[in-house]
Amino acid sequence: MRAQQPAPEASPQQAPVETAKPASSVLYAPVGIDTLPGWQEDSIAEALPALRRSCERIKAIAPDRILGTGNIARPASAWHDACDAILRVGGGDAALRAALSDSFVAFRVAASGETPNEHGLFTGYYEADLHGALEQGGAFQYPIYGLPRDLVSVDVRDFAASANLPAGVPSTIVGRVVDSGRGQRMMPYYSRAEIDAERAIASAADVLVWADDPVAVHILHIQGSGRVTLPDGHVMRIGFAASNGRAFKGIGSILLEAGALRPGGASMIAVREWLRAHPDEAAKYMNLNTRYIFFRKLEPAETEDGPVGASNVSLTPGRSLAVDPRVIPLGAPLWLDTKDPDDIPIQRLVVAQDTGAAITGAVRGDYFWGHGEDAFMKAARMKSTGGYVLFVPKAPESLSSPMPPQVAPDENGQNAPSQPQ
Repeated sequence: MRAQQPAPEASPQQAPVETAKPASSVLYAPVGIDTLPGWQEDSIAEALPALRRSCERIKAIAPDRILGTGNIARPASAWHDACDAILRVGGGDAALRAALSDSFVAFRVAASGETPNEHGLFTGYYEADLHGALEQGGAFQYPIYGLPRDLVSVDVRDFAASANLPAGVPSTIVGRVVDSGRGQRMMPYYSRAEIDAERAIASAADVLVWADDPVAVHILHIQGSGRVTLPDGHVMRIGFAASNGRAFKGIGSILLEAGALRPGGASMIAVREWLRAHPDEAAKYMNLNTRYIFFRKLEPAETEDGPVGASNVSLTPGRSLAVDPRVIPLGAPLWLDTKDPDDIPIQRLVVAQDTGAAITGAVRGDYFWGHGEDAFMKAARMKSTGGYVLFVPKAPESLSSPMPPQVAPDENGQNAPSQPQ
């Protein structure tokens, strides 16, 4: 999961593709699949591994559960049938195009309003690379913590299932239980400064690995997953486990407000360079982002192509997209139409497999580039305008209305990012 876009409260027990209603009005307008830009040019079969992994998750959902909302709502049984068609594809672009055309219909997604807007922001993320050791010593002084034993997560809906939460109020509260003198009381969990500067959780959480670079650790918290190379050359993969529930504030915004970076110059590349060039000030500014991410060790069987996203499947570089799950059902195929940071068109099939705290709205996506310095450079510079088309299984209602109804707002919708921040 993406940390900064991570779905902090997602867990393996959550339904992998069920979503709440959108937080803002969304329009889903039918379009012809064969009209999609680049439909015949994309090496579409490259998306098959991602599709198969998501379909295996979808097929585990109860058949009568409804996935999606408004005029894209479908029972899971319809997804099961459509996924069976994908799973039967042995390979090849033509075979996959045929399966998608035969079993799915396509909807262009737009933010509703006086003038519907089908364009939005597309950024990039990657799997962070770090160097670390299992024991503290030498240059390895910066802890990457596992899930604290005293961290408590409460779903408000367990206590008031029918209540409509006010706008901006999260459905999940994260904190710790303390003795107030008049019984036990739940308090906010420790902030980043308390955890890093004061070592507030040293006795409550195990250190998975000790890193040699505090800036790399902070970027790891933003990305939500990483590869840690140990002294013997072994690579340990770690992924998002939970957050401290505090508000996320991007380090780029923090440095801009402090005057350390100039407007327009706060790319992650510039941020990384500044923090490393000013080690005495870096900790102070990084601590202003109070959100803190906890990790878990990922087993090799979980990470076939990449880290694990919010839908609990391995992400595929160039074929996985983080989305707002209130708008796009996790596991759904999408036709992405945007540009990379070098202005080269990206018109290809991707799969909604991740979420993130910063990835919200009708048309908003975070494109997974993979790992390594090249992936970092792409992800750090990507800030493109674009749109996407959502594939959902065929159903009678999907063919009936040329002007689909607007989806009403629902203040209960919550984003569960895989990317922590």
